[in-house]
Amino acid sequence: MSAASDEQSTRSRDNGSQPAGGDPRLDALVHRLPPRLAGIVDYLLQPSSRWIRIPAGALLVVGGVLSFLPVLGIWMLPLGFALLAEDVPALRALRSKIFDWIERRKPHWLDPAAPKNNQS
Repeated sequence: MSAASDEQSTRSRDNGSQPAGGDPRLDALVHRLPPRLAGIVDYLLQPSSRWIRIPAGALLVVGGVLSFLPVLGIWMLPLGFALLAEDVPALRALRSKIFDWIERRKPHWLDPAAPKNNQS
């Protein structure tokens, strides 16, 4: 099998019903984000965006660590780790454990029928 046919079969699988990040739980959390941010994260989770995803994830982690500064926030830390987990197997295992915890403790976070910007 040639590299071109491998790339074409990967592309055809990506366009199917599979979530961009490969995990339906990640997809459910991404779709709870505001529409503009959800579109950006969907783009970053595509396999072809690897060279953008890795620096973006690293910058989000650094921004989360510097959350005591204005404009930056702690919300950047989990988003950065979620982006990096697509390419780092150790982080992918940790992300799976975190999603298992969310399913047990906060199942409404993964509910697609829940309102996106719930203020409670």
